Amino acid sequence: MPHYHAVVWLDHNGANVMHINPDDVEKSVVSPATPHRNFHRKRDSVSGSRQPEDQHYYHEVVEALAGAAEILIVGPGQAKLELIKHIHSHDHGVSDKVIGVETVDHPSDAQLVAYARKYFVTKDRMLSQCREPCSWPRLCARVHSCHHIQCQTI
Repeated sequence: MPHYHAVVWLDHNGANVMHINPDDVEKSVVSPATPHRNFHRKRDSVSGSRQPEDQHYYHEVVEALAGAAEILIVGPGQAKLELIKHIHSHDHGVSDKVIGVETVDHPSDAQLVAYARKYFVTKDRMLSQCREPCSWPRLCARVHSCHHIQCQTI
């Protein structure tokens, strides 16, 4: 069964990518090629600037998200923001699919999937996925249950 939604939890040590639908979860793990180094300290740098981000790592994360129509990016620190910068600079087709960026500590896989499902359901209630003209445009999305096939993804 295809997966419409994906969530990625990442930090500089690795990324857990979950493609989810109501009945199934597919997990993949992406690790950076080089071990994590402390990015906050400038003492090892001659110029006094931070170490450069591993763009290959972020590209692999984006590749692992392939096939998802809606993506939620979560994590505890700056890596999620670096992924967004990478997407805007290098993977333009993915940027329209990112629907949220949230700070989340270190959840278990089950907690991450539950968080993502709740996030997507809430988002779907707020913004209808309806692509066709609707005969109920003035009704609240919580009241309006869409009858179009492409809107019934969750």
